[in-house]
Amino acid sequence: MAAPNAVGIPDFTNAIKNGISGIRFYQQLKDLNFSCCIAGIPQVSEDLKQQYLSPLQLKNFNSNGILYGCIAGIDAWKDAGLSFSENSDADWDSGTVFGTGVSGIEKLRESFNKIDAGNVKALGSTAVLQTMASGISAYLSGILGLGNLVTTNSSACCTGTESILMGFERIQSGKAKRMLVGGCSDDGPYMWGGFDAMKVMTYKHNDDPEKASRPMSATASGFVPASGAGALLLESLSSALERGATIYGEILGGAMNAGGQRGTGSMTAPNNEAVQRCIKDAVENAGIDPGEIDLINGHLTATTKDATEISNWSAALNRKAEDFPYIHSLKAMTGHCLGAAGAIESVAAVLGLHDGFIFPAVNCEDVHPDIATIISTEKIPHKLIETNNLQMIAKASFGFGDINACIIFKKYNA
Repeated sequence: MAAPNAVGIPDFTNAIKNGISGIRFYQQLKDLNFSCCIAGIPQVSEDLKQQYLSPLQLKNFNSNGILYGCIAGIDAWKDAGLSFSENSDADWDSGTVFGTGVSGIEKLRESFNKIDAGNVKALGSTAVLQTMASGISAYLSGILGLGNLVTTNSSACCTGTESILMGFERIQSGKAKRMLVGGCSDDGPYMWGGFDAMKVMTYKHNDDPEKASRPMSATASGFVPASGAGALLLESLSSALERGATIYGEILGGAMNAGGQRGTGSMTAPNNEAVQRCIKDAVENAGIDPGEIDLINGHLTATTKDATEISNWSAALNRKAEDFPYIHSLKAMTGHCLGAAGAIESVAAVLGLHDGFIFPAVNCEDVHPDIATIISTEKIPHKLIETNNLQMIAKASFGFGDINACIIFKKYNA
């Protein structure tokens, strides 16, 4: 796990339970005339980098997204009790689907500058590896010796959630025993400039970063850009039991679809019918009743679409007011990690299932009135809830291009 508010599972668990923010002010953004001068960036020291990548790999290395992905992926692999060695044979039963929105954007900028200066020979031998879309899955495959399916998906904000479902389906079909799945995202002005130009990022909290990301709030004013990576190790139940692995939760099923940018859908807005279909299909695929869902880990970005999202959840599950599940958004603490968001948020979801807690929905004490007309505000937990009754979580992501993904996670009961 490499999140803006913590790196590593123990610190991340502590951070989300206590509502700790990873959003900070960055002078570089202000100097470049960004309206939004705050962001969520994982704090990774030079010493920490060397625990994951070799000196040779780090030579001329400038791709933060790949770095975060390697940290998250290797941590997930080790936490699952699996080992690796550069002298081992390929593991034909294990693969990866590890997604990203954009890979190596800082490396691309560096490369463009050298080429424009007529200094192409100074690019070095790793420019391609750090900038190809599949760079993250290639790095992880080489480090861990993965011999099954090795690929990178890219589906805007749905990327991390989609990667989990793709890995799940690979195992379900019997084509792999284990799949390392997740998503990562680069950071910096070249990554976020387009969003600033679209005026979808908040500019009202540059002096108060921790209060800036306000999902479901009446005073929400746009999302906070962020980066990082999250990863999960999926495997069949029989394989996990045989190895004596720690089981954080089960995936019962899920669904992915698109709205075709028809109806209410566009390149940047969701087709409400498609969103509702995706949620309904996920519930049906999981073989559960909508009333069994205890908690929704929402996409909820702190934009004008938050109320629309909750309306879609209510319609799809046929639940409202006091009957609505608990709902929260991790983005209040991390910002919007784009291609990594769904993976990081899914890690938070399964940690809650395993350890028995619902992390607080910070920064939304002033619930948006349009949301309050749909659900009881008591279903938005402003404080940590520790409970043994949390059994089922629905996690969804909705992305640019009018695309949707929803997963149903269940607490593992031996």
